[in-house]
Amino acid sequence: MQSFRTELENPVVEQDIIDLEKKIRLFREGLIHDEKFRSLRLARGIYGQRQPGVQMIRIKLPFGKVTFRQLLKIADVADEYGSGNLHLTTRQDIQMHYVSLDRTPELWDQLERDDITLREACGNTVRNVTSSPDSGINPEEPFDVSPYAHAVFSYFLRNPICQEMGRKIKISFSSTEKDTAFSYIHDLGFIPKINEKGERGFKVLFAGGLGAQPFLAHPVHEFLPEDQIIPYTESVLRVFDRYGERNNRNKARLKYLVQKLGLDEVLRLVDEERTANKSKSFKIDLNTVPLPEPPPALPAEATEAEDTPAYQRWLATNVFEQKQTGFYGVYIKVRIGDIRTFMARELVAAIQPYVADEIRITQNQGLLLKFVRKSALPVLFEKLNALGFAAPGFDSIADITTCPGTDTCNLGISNSMSLAATLEELVYEEYPHLIYDKDIKVKISGCMNSCGQHGLAHIGFHGSSVKANGKVVPAVQVMLGGGTVGDGEGRVSERVIKVPSKRATSVLRVVLDDYHGKAEEGETFHQYYDRLTKDHFYQLLKPLADLTNLKDEEYVDWGHEETFETAIGVGECAGVVIDLVATLLLEGEEKLGWARRSYEAGAWADAIYHTYSVLVNTAKALLLDKSVNSSTQAGVIREFDANYVDSGEVQLNGSFSDLVLQINKNEPTEQFATTYLEAAERFYLEMKAKREGAFQQ
Repeated sequence: MQSFRTELENPVVEQDIIDLEKKIRLFREGLIHDEKFRSLRLARGIYGQRQPGVQMIRIKLPFGKVTFRQLLKIADVADEYGSGNLHLTTRQDIQMHYVSLDRTPELWDQLERDDITLREACGNTVRNVTSSPDSGINPEEPFDVSPYAHAVFSYFLRNPICQEMGRKIKISFSSTEKDTAFSYIHDLGFIPKINEKGERGFKVLFAGGLGAQPFLAHPVHEFLPEDQIIPYTESVLRVFDRYGERNNRNKARLKYLVQKLGLDEVLRLVDEERTANKSKSFKIDLNTVPLPEPPPALPAEATEAEDTPAYQRWLATNVFEQKQTGFYGVYIKVRIGDIRTFMARELVAAIQPYVADEIRITQNQGLLLKFVRKSALPVLFEKLNALGFAAPGFDSIADITTCPGTDTCNLGISNSMSLAATLEELVYEEYPHLIYDKDIKVKISGCMNSCGQHGLAHIGFHGSSVKANGKVVPAVQVMLGGGTVGDGEGRVSERVIKVPSKRATSVLRVVLDDYHGKAEEGETFHQYYDRLTKDHFYQLLKPLADLTNLKDEEYVDWGHEETFETAIGVGECAGVVIDLVATLLLEGEEKLGWARRSYEAGAWADAIYHTYSVLVNTAKALLLDKSVNSSTQAGVIREFDANYVDSGEVQLNGSFSDLVLQINKNEPTEQFATTYLEAAERFYLEMKAKREGAFQQ
């Protein structure tokens, strides 16, 4: 492949893109191990697809914010490098598909020219920091959380403490106690509070997660002062990096570390790390995310439009009054989260005169427009309706969240997107009154990993399969009773029964009919579900699980014509651990370079953490020569003492643990950075010589 050149104003980003191009070239030449390269590209937003030879590119949009210009640039890039489709995700990102690996540096370069990054959108990093899309305009919010979300995004982007963790970390900021950013299923969830002194702070939820085994987050702070959210998050990440599982990715999330060590012990370790933090207090710049300028008022004749039932339905379900007097927020329901690039351009052209230059992607894969004047609502509806973007029922039962499933994902078992579209049509046709019901959520994932958030749905489905008559039948696991309660409290949906996928429509009908027939006056879905218990729903749906009466079409999944086959690839959400001695030693040399550059720049805390990584990396390499493969960094430190230092094979001034763990017992000063880096350089050179000497014998 030809060498790629970029001319960006930001030298850090420019170097990032050049490094990616170099690593791709080395990978093509067979000089970088496949698994190591996979980890590297994932941290740069490049994710393998179900289809061989092409990549999914995930664009990291902090709290889902995108301007008109950025959306148009993304559309242009998707046309040039991808399939001409934009997919909105539940983490407020945009994904494009079918991209050639060799063209990803050029693609990234094009996006960065409009301040759009791929960095750490995938991989073992801090993923996109999400927030309630209505933050800044919600009438009930204590204050706008957008600057806080932006601060967390900025502080941890390219931060050495979270570049190669055992697995991903997810962080959210909700605008109110209604918790529309789902703090209870995040590694760190923040809900804004104002204390009795009028000071700003956050309720903190800790170590939640969905996936195949959901865990509800623990409330660990009722009020964490605003200047402490960055230091606290840094301490948490440092602990997760050192003690988190690295070999078994199924146990490599923060929730499992809490399960293993206990919440009190993990919180003690977090507190212990505060000494080493770069910042003991971090003042948030509240001007980093200013509210967008409202559009100019339109002449009266430009705002005239016909008042129709369709307009009234849209007004009732997709529009709300902002806290800024005289302005309205408008939600756009995007079917299965997909927008063709030509439609994105038409959308921007249609809305530009009537809305502010800031669009937010929502957690249910829609869009939020801001600062619409009341007089402009009728004509905006007409413009949206002409493009097919005025479907009513945003965030209702008729607005179903889904992941790509078998369309593009390696782990997909069933076609979740076609099923979601079918169920939405069912609601519109058979239960049109439910477009006004925002209390019940339906969510679908293509597998058990809950990318479509079925684990927090009132009515959820995830892809599966069953066997009947010697054949494999596409199926869905029915999940009921999950959802948001509020103020950090949530519920995980329960597995009730598994039925053939083509019967999911019947499941939805049966559950909705039962709810409207048996729910007591004023009873919520959660109360109705708890009163009747899980067994009631199992018995209710059991006839639909009967496999003795399958029809031919039930052997075919939604959106397909061929007979169903399970074809699951290797998932990449967690990255991969590399256990090759030579590769680890080579990485150690690279990390030493990073440590020296940070040191020369006076970034003492960064230099110290890179130095720590050199020590752990080098020890891990030497342990592999003895076939010792520890699953945590803390274990590597312990095992190196046991296998090398205690036996006298390696001579140190004290234990290896004493050397390495100076990191959380010292302030990040120049003096400590100097002595720590010098010690690490000596250790690395001695261990490299030892290994090379043994190898030559």
